[in-house]
Amino acid sequence: MKRHYIPVTANVPGVNESQIAFIRKAIRAVLAAEGVDFPCEVDVRVTGDGEIRELNREARQVDRATDVLSFPAFALRPGELPSPEDADPGTGLVPLGDMMISLERVAAQAKEYGHSNRRELGYLVVHSALHLLGYDHMDEGEMKAQMRAREEAVLAELGITR
Repeated sequence: MKRHYIPVTANVPGVNESQIAFIRKAIRAVLAAEGVDFPCEVDVRVTGDGEIRELNREARQVDRATDVLSFPAFALRPGELPSPEDADPGTGLVPLGDMMISLERVAAQAKEYGHSNRRELGYLVVHSALHLLGYDHMDEGEMKAQMRAREEAVLAELGITR
């Protein structure tokens, strides 16, 4: 089986190879947990509050910085996967979508919640990858509980606890 392709770009200082490897590991953990057994692509951009605020304003009409934005390539429901036939003919990869993470929000929220930057980064990456696979938390009921349970399961597999 071909490996998943997870390009990570950064336009802010302080992003190191260890963080990039961790981002890829977290995404792969979500893909494995959700049964994605075909090669796919997830594009990741690590940025700061300025760029993510601009994109949040454009995409969601919310004029403030946010921690993570997810742009799924498919309109999926939890547990539903795109088909290997959805692969790009040029690459053979199924494009799942894009995520953008603010490193400034990672640091601020880690401090606010009293845990490590690594834990916060892991949570946001897992959260975003689940969004790319159809999970959502717009309601305060079953959908949110289902997403939270999946987040906690994947984070536990990564050895990240509260």
